[in-house]
Amino acid sequence: MASSGFAALDNLLGSDGYPDRSTVLVVGPPGIGKEALGYWFTYAGLIQSDFCLYNTRLSSKEVLQDVKAFNVDFSQRIPFWFSSSGGQLKFDVNDLAGLSFNIKDILKKNSSRRIRIVTDVLSSLLMLNQPDTIYKFLTQLLADTKQYDSVFLATLEEGMHPPNVLAAMQQLFDGVVELKLYEEGLRVLPLLRIRKMRGVLPQPGYYNFAFTKTGMEVSAYGK
Repeated sequence: MASSGFAALDNLLGSDGYPDRSTVLVVGPPGIGKEALGYWFTYAGLIQSDFCLYNTRLSSKEVLQDVKAFNVDFSQRIPFWFSSSGGQLKFDVNDLAGLSFNIKDILKKNSSRRIRIVTDVLSSLLMLNQPDTIYKFLTQLLADTKQYDSVFLATLEEGMHPPNVLAAMQQLFDGVVELKLYEEGLRVLPLLRIRKMRGVLPQPGYYNFAFTKTGMEVSAYGK
């Protein structure tokens, strides 16, 4: 298993984290903290000496500024950056072939280690390409990553894509973590649900969650 970086989320998964050789999709509206799940997942891997690839549509500098809000420190342990600028590899949202080639090449070169891949580019790719093109692209890419001791975690913006596209993307992944905002009177509650996860019993209910200085707190909804 590969720890999510959050003890509370690992406990909710009923194990020590995400299953080995699995793919996980985090879905939610802008600003709810999807990226934080990627930051902490990456950080947990760096601590364990896993090879960690962070693929982002942003510059590495922008990500480093954002991680500070979630008390993640990449100053001593640094992921391999595949970003729009400032990384070891330059990411071009218009270059699907380059994205596929570079990720496969990185997998081969680091096959002796556990690999963690985090990407925030999926919504951008869907906005610039036909959904069926991205579906075929992801089908092959995710199959390739499972040939290695790796866990692939991607984020997807809720509300930017038609329901059928969102459902198709969720179907591709082994696990789906859903984050949402629920208005209860004058309160707006952040909620979390494990829609599905390979090897984990279905959990249809939502949980309250909050990010803290030490990670994440999760509690039964309504408490």
